[in-house]
Amino acid sequence: MKLTLKGIQDAAAWKAADITLPSYDVEKIAADTKEAPVWVHFGAGNIFRIFIGGLADRLISQGEMDKGITCVETFDFDVIDKIYKPYDNLVLAVTLKADASTEKQVIGSLTEAIKAISADDAEWGRLKEIFTYPGLQMISFTITEKGYALRGADGAFFPFIQADIDNGPGKAVSAMAVVCSLLWERYRAGKLPLAVVSMDNCSHNGEKLQSSILTMAEEWEKKGFVEAGFIDYLKDEEQVSFPWSMIDKITPRPADSVCAELKKLGVEDMDPVITSKRTYIAPFVNAEGPQYLVIENKFPNGRPALEKAGVYMTDRDTVNKVERMKVTTCLNPLHTALAVYGCVLGYTLIADEMKDPELNRLVHEIGPVEGMPVVTDPGILSPQAFVDEVIQVRIPNPFMPDAPQRIATDTSQKVGIRYGETIKAYVAKYGDAKKLKAIPLAIAGWCRYLLAVDDKGEAFELSADPMIPELTKKLEGIEVGKPETYKGQLKEILSNANIFGIDLYEAGIGEKIEEMFVEEIAGPGAVRAVLKKYITGTTA
Repeated sequence: MKLTLKGIQDAAAWKAADITLPSYDVEKIAADTKEAPVWVHFGAGNIFRIFIGGLADRLISQGEMDKGITCVETFDFDVIDKIYKPYDNLVLAVTLKADASTEKQVIGSLTEAIKAISADDAEWGRLKEIFTYPGLQMISFTITEKGYALRGADGAFFPFIQADIDNGPGKAVSAMAVVCSLLWERYRAGKLPLAVVSMDNCSHNGEKLQSSILTMAEEWEKKGFVEAGFIDYLKDEEQVSFPWSMIDKITPRPADSVCAELKKLGVEDMDPVITSKRTYIAPFVNAEGPQYLVIENKFPNGRPALEKAGVYMTDRDTVNKVERMKVTTCLNPLHTALAVYGCVLGYTLIADEMKDPELNRLVHEIGPVEGMPVVTDPGILSPQAFVDEVIQVRIPNPFMPDAPQRIATDTSQKVGIRYGETIKAYVAKYGDAKKLKAIPLAIAGWCRYLLAVDDKGEAFELSADPMIPELTKKLEGIEVGKPETYKGQLKEILSNANIFGIDLYEAGIGEKIEEMFVEEIAGPGAVRAVLKKYITGTTA
């Protein structure tokens, strides 16, 4: 069996392999979409293919949509050449369940794949044709937060962004320049309305996207490439809207076990490829089942019936509340605690940590016990149900290959949101945060992790983090196995409101964290003993 339009004609073989095929005419949907495009998506990677592509597939199957999605890649063009075109834009979606079973289906909603190369007359001409079509309703993005970045740490434009500014709309290369150039075409075609929807996993994503596109347009206006009216068009949300969204679905790299299973079923040519841009991608996508997409309902030219595929359509404030619920209480704080303690205790799979009685109890204490009294309730999703699913279904899924070492990346940039917001909420509600136990223990665990010595006393490599040099320098002199070497080195870290969003001593928990940390450096096995003491009330 081949994952091609010709290959899926043998419906009996796919049914025998328990792989669901599209219930609609894929070729007709593709032809109709090319003639009258409604939805363009930038960023042709895995989460788009299985989640966003899956939403469109469901809407088409239900008769709620009669068009698919036009896929545009702005960065890794090998993805189009190696994963889209050889498979006629079809995707084999594999949902990984905690009971080791899988659900497999072919998605046929991705109707056209285009490389955003302004120097290629055919590809660029096709994009301009699509963007000047009056019926185009929305463009969406999964290009990661880095795709919106225009400036370096020094505040200057990145060289490739400066080149785009200097060269103008006709020679755009970066994602933001490409999109801005195509919006310029839409403006010139009659100031046509459009929704520009970031679906990337970052706070206030619509605001970030709007700011980057406006900056590019304003720089071009200064150089005379575009007229001032174009800036007004981009700022008028009755014409061009930038809805905020919250997306949540874990989509790891293609698993060898899934590839082997598909081959065993008789599906050919499923091997992953590594592109020239180091993207690890396959004709199939494997992911967890749970998924959430919440979008601000601001679409000036109409939109697909996304809510009929499970998308929450709401207002901006509610989107912000859902994101806050997830990031400060129900998911991200739990992941961070498992990441740092997982590294110190020698784990390499997050799911395995949930079999550890102390770590399992730790995340229960952080989320349901300590987080819930001050959680932001968005109204459209139950925080309790969300956190229960995270703890009972999502994190323990043994078939989700996620590592604590990956999640520990950039922890210094995350603790202020993941823990600091709850700490501040406790201070506001109770006067201080002294009621907290598990969150201080998670912070003590992060500080212990920064020593780069595991609970057996052996060195390990810290995950990448921009503050590692500064933080490890502050911890100089501390030796695991010699608690007497602690001379207050944590004080500068724990009092740093730039890291935690609040001075932890003023919050009433700085001393408690110091105490826990000193106990954790007592010697081999001390970290485990401290977890037992504070989480289960027992001794090792």
